[in-house]
Amino acid sequence: MWESIKWLIPSVTVPTLPDALAAAAILIVGLLIIRLIIRPLLFKIADLLNKKNHPVMSDIAKSVYPSIRNALIFSLIVIAVSLLVEVWLFDNEKLSIYIDSVYVFFAFNALYDVLSFYLKNPHRFETGKDQDILTPFFLRISKVAVMTIAMFTIASLWNFNLNGFLTALGLTGVALAFGIRDTLAHIFGGMSVALDKPFQVGDWVMSSDEKIDGTIEDINLRSTLIQTSDKGLVYVPNSYLVNRPIYNLSKRTQRKVEHYLFLSNDNSEEAIVKFIERLRKQISLHPKTSKNVIHVALDELRPNSCRILIRYFVDTNDSDIMLKVRQDILFAAKHYCEANDVKLVDPNQGQFVWNDG
Repeated sequence: MWESIKWLIPSVTVPTLPDALAAAAILIVGLLIIRLIIRPLLFKIADLLNKKNHPVMSDIAKSVYPSIRNALIFSLIVIAVSLLVEVWLFDNEKLSIYIDSVYVFFAFNALYDVLSFYLKNPHRFETGKDQDILTPFFLRISKVAVMTIAMFTIASLWNFNLNGFLTALGLTGVALAFGIRDTLAHIFGGMSVALDKPFQVGDWVMSSDEKIDGTIEDINLRSTLIQTSDKGLVYVPNSYLVNRPIYNLSKRTQRKVEHYLFLSNDNSEEAIVKFIERLRKQISLHPKTSKNVIHVALDELRPNSCRILIRYFVDTNDSDIMLKVRQDILFAAKHYCEANDVKLVDPNQGQFVWNDG
């Protein structure tokens, strides 16, 4: 057996019992040190960093432990085998490349584990209250980059010629880009949404053409999930959203109310003017209306009626509150008409009166 590996380790000798015992002792003691000292110490440092408001450093310390442990175990195995064959394998010309490759792998694997942790727990990576949809994207891209760099680094240790591979990879990338250009457009649209943040999950949005009207349920790199007013779910490509004006209705601090009342021409001019002034006063006295813009005026004269424009703003973005304020103003108009014998007209069906007089 030992003769068969002399091509790799020419000076190998048949191990003796003391050599085997020493190798076993090194493995056992080393594993105990890793388990009982290094692991608790590293996790204690991680907990201390977390208490000192350094959660990122704490997460990194915990995430790299498996790679550190595996690298130490590998080192113990190499040292134990070196004692067993009485050859220091770290200096062996044929094995040094392999050993270096393994350490490079563990180093990049540690970084890969950190990225994987944050991909599963993106909230630990965020600094703001709202989740950034670019975080998972960049973490995935970073994982691919880490694997690629690790592969090239290890290949360079083995003196592989990478020129042909890189040329083929470049041509493949160009062909792939042409094939998935529509998908790339959606992805860049998603990145634009993430960077500009025109809306977030829970916002009520509407497009300028009113083809999109609903609440944002989810945002990813390719599409945005919107729940429409009829409780339907629609996936909208991000490239569609970024190429159209989008109104974020959730960002409004006031709601506009605009409607019309039609007064009969049988009412006197004085009665119409008093109705307008009284209604304007009622709007200004309402605790929920904005006092900056209140429009109540006759804006159109018809053969059988006068059209009264009513426009004001409610200090809320809640549709329910806005509708209740509008109801209050309409009831105030109704009560005034009933008390002062002011006649209203239906512009489509003719005249009607709210009182018995």
